[in-house]
Amino acid sequence: MYKAFLIKYAEIGVKGKNRYLFEDALVAQIKYALKKCEGEFLVHKTQGRIYVDALTEFDYDEAVARLKRVFGISGICPVVYVEDEGFEKLCEDVIAYIGKVYPDQNRTFKVISRRARKNYPKESMELNADLGEAILNACPDMRVDVHNPDIMLHVEIREKIYIYSEIIPGPGGMPVGTGGKAMLLLSGGIDSPVAGYMIAKRGVKLDAVYFHAPPYTSERAKQKVVDLARIVSRYTGPIYLHVINFTDIQLYIYEKCPHDELTIIMRRYMMRIAETLAKQTECLGLVTGESIGQVASQTMHSLAATNEVCELPVYRPLIGFDKQEIVQVSEKIDTYETSILPFEDCCTIFVAKHPVTKPNLKVIRRHEENLNEKIEELVQTALDTDELIIVSDSGSV
Repeated sequence: MYKAFLIKYAEIGVKGKNRYLFEDALVAQIKYALKKCEGEFLVHKTQGRIYVDALTEFDYDEAVARLKRVFGISGICPVVYVEDEGFEKLCEDVIAYIGKVYPDQNRTFKVISRRARKNYPKESMELNADLGEAILNACPDMRVDVHNPDIMLHVEIREKIYIYSEIIPGPGGMPVGTGGKAMLLLSGGIDSPVAGYMIAKRGVKLDAVYFHAPPYTSERAKQKVVDLARIVSRYTGPIYLHVINFTDIQLYIYEKCPHDELTIIMRRYMMRIAETLAKQTECLGLVTGESIGQVASQTMHSLAATNEVCELPVYRPLIGFDKQEIVQVSEKIDTYETSILPFEDCCTIFVAKHPVTKPNLKVIRRHEENLNEKIEELVQTALDTDELIIVSDSGSV
């Protein structure tokens, strides 16, 4: 019975004169989300509203599932629209709507009308009262409750008349692309895909980098990261995933540096490489899945040591989360089951038995001098052999 959706947004509504830019970005993201959905759709905005009109038959459940992954949408309202053929016909349409959607009519209701077309003969308050009276006459089991009704029946008077009563929650946030672009350090763990999801929810477009260490990490470990990027791309749109061969750098650090500092020094070189890629691709910052105190490389001292090598800002959306909170988000966005597959990433191969938790930055710098002979050459080789994979919900190339 539904031929359209009314799209509600929250934060966009408080923007000033540039609100139309955010609305246009949201329209573009909705069009992209519905591109591979069965059916044809017209996405348009009018007078502070965004509508998705179905031009052909469509898969309702698939359309709703895709819209629920578009950042910027706070609510999805399945809409029935009818022609304006007079108030008596509108009453019939509203009563028919209630009969189809709510066969059990032992409920309370409230009518909320919005008269966007000011030449309509009845004002909003009058519409509320008269439609409510018509419903009570036709549905004797229903009762009015203006404070806490079971059914909030919305009627919007525009060129056509829109009737809806259900609001399906959307993900909220801001449309992807309105907040610039950042480089996500993506591993095969639980945290980094969630960090990517959360920063994208603030409107940030994502590129990503994965540090691969063959033969110490398998092709299945790499495929796991590609699969995680594909799941995240359901929310973010296509992700340009850079796969960096990190093996020679890791082995050189392992040979030249104290083993209790391996994780910190390797992490510092990952951040250097990620920042180089970020600058090349016009990203405005780096994104990691770090959370204070979760592991030895994520103490305040360790984070300060890794931050020191970066000029770009490093965003850590999970910084105050505990592990269970991160797991809950990963389950919500369907990355958890992929993240826990038993394929190790390069971070877990060269882990010291007793890693330093309070690294001294002066000491770290001094020990990095042991790498001067060929570390720059190894870093440049890693960048020159970067494998780029374009990952999207429909596959990767």
